[in-house]
Amino acid sequence: MILAGDVGGTKVHLALYDFIDGKLEYLRDERYPAKDYSGLEEIVRNFLGAQKVDAACFGVPGPVRNGRLRLTNLPWTLDSHELSTGLGITHVFLINDLEANGYGVAELAADQIYTLSEGDASQIGNRALIAAGTGLGEALLIWNGHSHIPYPSEGGHGDYAPRDEDEIDLLRFLKQKYNGRISYERVVSGMGLTNIYEFLREVRGMEEPAWLAEKIAAVHDPNAVITEMALAAKSEICEKALDMFVSAYGAEAGNLALKLLSVGGVYIGGGIAPRIIEKLKDGTFLKAFTDKGRLSQLLINMPVRVILESRAALLGAAAYAEARAAELSGTSPRAASVKI
Repeated sequence: MILAGDVGGTKVHLALYDFIDGKLEYLRDERYPAKDYSGLEEIVRNFLGAQKVDAACFGVPGPVRNGRLRLTNLPWTLDSHELSTGLGITHVFLINDLEANGYGVAELAADQIYTLSEGDASQIGNRALIAAGTGLGEALLIWNGHSHIPYPSEGGHGDYAPRDEDEIDLLRFLKQKYNGRISYERVVSGMGLTNIYEFLREVRGMEEPAWLAEKIAAVHDPNAVITEMALAAKSEICEKALDMFVSAYGAEAGNLALKLLSVGGVYIGGGIAPRIIEKLKDGTFLKAFTDKGRLSQLLINMPVRVILESRAALLGAAAYAEARAAELSGTSPRAASVKI
């Protein structure tokens, strides 16, 4: 039995997996509001009860060093050794959340992925993973000649690079709002969509109807309203905001693809992409993705795929936990489940 976790700044998502004929089999999962608990160990105890597991892996936001990480949005310090001892689980691993997503890619079925652009599917090589959600995550899937090995990155915190007059003025607006440097995460993330919307309202002077202002004020997450109104074509300012967001998303995906030379393809993960899949299909994302001057054809030839499965990071964490525990113990639950 494998415990997988996706630890975020606001919630902790846990799931149990087993193996049937070499494939991960989902058993159950639960989400916990992180602020209601003193730490990850308390949440895991609540989730597991008397259930025993062979190994556990948690995808966490940020760089993990020597099995240890201090979260930026929670007053928690996570340590794999302390978690192992405290929970009585022999093998506990902490890896970057996008690294976990990367391991999850290999576990996905065909119906859990939408192909945005076929590209040249015969190409073999590195792959890129970019995921906008609460923040902007990026990871590298390096081809070693046999398989793709995920490596974490903090590329989402790279400097934001505007490409036209709207984006130049957006950068100026954000520099004033945040009093300094602006990363891509300030534009391509949940907060990014709201930032763009505010820019259009306050700098470009686009109309915010009273009914829309009331609707946004009444909810905890304005992005849901902006997205809903944009996709339904009920608000010009919402449509423009989503258009700018998706274009910036495509541009940064293209930047990552160039840096990694990801001829094996680009995967779009995170919670936002599946919700705006119809917008991603309209060409705005791919136009920005491939707009790379003399190297545009290189990008055109790269397959682009959207991850539809919301539990991709959990699948990856479970796969990683089993593989690393098997290396250390010499016993593989996945291999043992294969029928001969």
